[in-house]
Amino acid sequence: MTDKNRVWIFDTTLRDGEQSPGATMTHAEKLEIAQMLDEMGVDIIEAGFPIASEGDFAAVSEIAKLSKNSVICGLARAQLPDIDRCWEAVKHARQPRIHTFIGTSPLHRAIPNLDMDQMAERIHQTVTHARNLCDNVQWSPMDATRTEHDYLCRVVEIAIKAGATTINIPDTVGYTAPRESAALIKMLLERVPGADDIIFATHCHNDLGMATANSLAAVEAGARQIECTINGLGERAGNTALEEVVMALKVRHDIMPYDTQIDTTKIMGISRRVSQVSGFAVQFNKAIVGKNAFLHESGIHQDGVLKNVETFEIMRPADIGLNEANIVLGKHSGRAALRSKLNDLGYEVGDNQLKDVFVRFKALADRKKEVYDDDLVALMQDSAANTDSDYLQVKHLRVVCGSDGQSADLTMIVGGEEKTVHAEGDGPVDACFNAVKAIWPHHAVLQLYQVHAVTEGTDAQATVSVRMEEEGRIANGQAADTDTILASVKAYVGALNRLKVRREMVGENADAKQVSMYSH
Repeated sequence: MTDKNRVWIFDTTLRDGEQSPGATMTHAEKLEIAQMLDEMGVDIIEAGFPIASEGDFAAVSEIAKLSKNSVICGLARAQLPDIDRCWEAVKHARQPRIHTFIGTSPLHRAIPNLDMDQMAERIHQTVTHARNLCDNVQWSPMDATRTEHDYLCRVVEIAIKAGATTINIPDTVGYTAPRESAALIKMLLERVPGADDIIFATHCHNDLGMATANSLAAVEAGARQIECTINGLGERAGNTALEEVVMALKVRHDIMPYDTQIDTTKIMGISRRVSQVSGFAVQFNKAIVGKNAFLHESGIHQDGVLKNVETFEIMRPADIGLNEANIVLGKHSGRAALRSKLNDLGYEVGDNQLKDVFVRFKALADRKKEVYDDDLVALMQDSAANTDSDYLQVKHLRVVCGSDGQSADLTMIVGGEEKTVHAEGDGPVDACFNAVKAIWPHHAVLQLYQVHAVTEGTDAQATVSVRMEEEGRIANGQAADTDTILASVKAYVGALNRLKVRREMVGENADAKQVSMYSH
């Protein structure tokens, strides 16, 4: 690949993606996602916002030490302490990068109360400081798409002269359209001295549903770095989805002759994992990674695909790591067959993990005659979300339903101590949640309760997602079981476990909230 047609993929799932309400990941989850991004060929991983909290700093620092291939980037506001903290976190990486930003539109200039000249001086000072620490510096004019063109050219030129090696142009509020996105990059390349010597990046939000189109338009105009997230995760309506831009460049290489180094066969595996740890389910009709992306129900479509798959499919499921053969496992299947199937689905399991998963698989197979691929995905997600090390654990549940009323007898392990309670409610789920609250009193508010059938049939597993809010902190829980009520309780308890962790880190979360207000 030549520099002319090479597009760098900058993944910000761990930074911008994690800013989605309720999507905060644990330290271990961040390290796992970073490793998966590194292995799939992501060029730059924005690992976090080091000054936001001690937890963010620790995660970015550890990711920097463990990364084998990717550039590891940290975000910093246009303030010297932010930049110093960022450098302390990323300096251990084989390829570190400092990414600093400031809002340049009229609306955003008012936040720090700086006039144009004062802001220009701040940009010169902070980018120079970052470049003195690190050879790889990225600068972003937040809300660039609503910044006056003359002023945007001025500050971009200042950043380049101060040492920025990448200039990112964020569409912070998802306001622009593809034609404008392309015109803005083209204008900067034509008007700014030194623009040919650096890389222009595009960072788009999906508020109007045009993030992918805007990113690709910017590439056609000369941008050579796309900022994106797995599953399009991100604030409000989300960011440009990595899987969409990468597959668009691959499938439509005839009209967009640009290349990335992404191993697309790893897309499905990381999509599922990010969905699980973030608690944000992927919509069924989501492009590339949605459950229905390769399904055909129309008789005409089915007939066409059977005769020639290219009739109605522009890419193969295998291109994104989706196993085409939905081979059914059952209670007589052994560990070797289970391991092989999990590998096909993108899960690499060690012997100890396989032992635990195999026990759960056998229990599931005893309740279901046939265990499908989607059942195994749900099983793996449930295994990761609900572990024996959790402070709150569901041990036993008995529910009574009917026209005479609904009640629940629940036994839980709380910090190693067993507790049992009887509770009633307006429906079986309400009774169960009341029982949990009786055992573990809390003031969290249930914001979301969703149930999805994993497969067809009356014995199908149900995946339940729960989102809860307590004093501004949001946490998600997810669980799967053939018993929908039990899955609901496990998901509810999972969210409470996460809220407990957040409560213990309340000081860090307050700092993170304050800083994230200025994140593009």
